[in-house]
Amino acid sequence: MDASTDKPHILVVDDDTRLRELLKSFLSRNDFRVSTAASAAEARQRLSSLDFDLIVLDVMMPGETGLEFATELRRTDNVPILMLTAMVETKDRIAGLERGVDDYLGKPFEPRELLLRIQSVLRRGRSAGTVAAPEAQRQVTFGPMEFDLALGELTDKGKRVPLTDAEIALMRAFTGRIGEVLSRETLCKIVGASVNERAIDVQVTRLRRKIEPDPSFPRYLRTVRGQGYRLVDA
Repeated sequence: MDASTDKPHILVVDDDTRLRELLKSFLSRNDFRVSTAASAAEARQRLSSLDFDLIVLDVMMPGETGLEFATELRRTDNVPILMLTAMVETKDRIAGLERGVDDYLGKPFEPRELLLRIQSVLRRGRSAGTVAAPEAQRQVTFGPMEFDLALGELTDKGKRVPLTDAEIALMRAFTGRIGEVLSRETLCKIVGASVNERAIDVQVTRLRRKIEPDPSFPRYLRTVRGQGYRLVDA
């Protein structure tokens, strides 16, 4: 077997040819397999035939933007996304989190920081997907939903619900402590990376859209004013 197939496979999506090739060269030298795409349409072609461990995605692209692409992708795929953006305002980062982006890096950036961010997201993904749970707590059911703590898989009446790495981490935290209140600070530590308390609120809102019959009036993932959130199996 080719040893290169054991390396994490990254898809770099950016319309800037020079940056795209520089990133391919840099990441290849740092023990990654790298494919590239110059547009969202080309990225879809790559995704239709190859599996990727992470996508490095530019926000500002002609035609379909990175944010639009991430929104569409999240409906069917939970591959981690690290977004490159010149938009550094908090509201812009929140907009990305609402679309399922796992982390950000502002332009211009140091290649070494990009490498560290990629490694961090991949570590979170491995942890979210492989951490074992006690057998007695492997499956947690609330309403029509069932979450497998060991596999990090959520199903609704038997149908799989795609989750991002951050959402898997949150589900593990909530389902591992049904009925307990988890503070935003605690949830920040669980999700990690550059997530802050405002970002946790956004992640919880996104998660509610996937598990609640009416996200505006949460039945399962409830807010405890001034304390945080808790999951109940009512």
